[in-house]
Amino acid sequence: MFSRTPFPRSYSILIASLVVFLSGCGALSPKTQNKSATLLKTEDASQPNLLAIVDRFARVDSMRAKMDLKVEDNSYAERGIAEKYKTADGEVVVQRPANILLKIQVPIIKMDVIQMSSNGEEFRVAILEDGAGGKYRKFVVGTNDADYSILQEEVKNADPNGGEQLMQNVNAFANMRPQHFTEALLVRASDPAKFVYLQSTISQEEYDFKKKKNSPLYWVLRGYYLLDEFRKNDDGSLSISRRFWFDRVGGIRLARLQIFDDKMEIASDIIYGLEGNLGETGEYNNLPLEIVVTRPKDKYKMKLTYQAPATVSLGKTYKPEVFLLQNEKNLPELDLDKKAQELRNRITGNQKPGDQKK
Repeated sequence: MFSRTPFPRSYSILIASLVVFLSGCGALSPKTQNKSATLLKTEDASQPNLLAIVDRFARVDSMRAKMDLKVEDNSYAERGIAEKYKTADGEVVVQRPANILLKIQVPIIKMDVIQMSSNGEEFRVAILEDGAGGKYRKFVVGTNDADYSILQEEVKNADPNGGEQLMQNVNAFANMRPQHFTEALLVRASDPAKFVYLQSTISQEEYDFKKKKNSPLYWVLRGYYLLDEFRKNDDGSLSISRRFWFDRVGGIRLARLQIFDDKMEIASDIIYGLEGNLGETGEYNNLPLEIVVTRPKDKYKMKLTYQAPATVSLGKTYKPEVFLLQNEKNLPELDLDKKAQELRNRITGNQKPGDQKK
């Protein structure tokens, strides 16, 4: 039938010699190891489980809390520059659907530097101290959904010699809006009747700079669930509204929330820190004790940390006037909507002589 051809002895010697040679060079040595990220064990969860976590966050209807606030100005991120400000004291009051009052104070002396409010439609910002001798002290009003980029360009072009310094002084705070923090503190509940949800997985290499470099947990491969929320449009298409990131290591935890604008670009990128208990009633457990809000287009980042989680007041009802900041210091008022329209009229040539305010 079939005859067997003996494997030539000379081939065997050649292969054995090659193995010994390569082993000696280290090519096949088991001692040769390339350092890689430590793969962390992940937990499993269904989509209903993930939606339940979102809805648990959404149980917070109102909150009043003292916080540590730290701002990072990313106006010059293209140059690799990020201006970090010292930690300030803050007091925040939020209430659904989209109400917020935020006060930023100088530590120790507890003097308000900035106050801001929003009732979900309009915002008001009182710049009480500007670090420039009062030059930029103002009471600013505007509309939440308005685009004021035209005013930003005017500021940049107003003073070719000192404009850059001016922008360094006021840019982060000029772009800051109270409603940016409302959506981070008052997470909107899921709504499967109105939105479409899609679950997927992703793994990311991460560094923990709090660990030593030789620690196996310094460089890790961490698994996440992604839960994308799509808005149903009138024409039958879908637009992404939010993306939830759930950390799958050691349990399931909401670690990140990305909120998209109408152009489906990231408007807010929110990181939720380790969880704990807020208040003293025991009703609001496993909620983040630190929140970092990044606004890529507005070029700033703010970290909010509860000073005393047990003293946080939750579930109370506040009157609407709490979220309608008044110009009690009689600051010079600036209506951004009116200012933007005046500038558009001037650019298009529609402004009548004498209309522009000096």
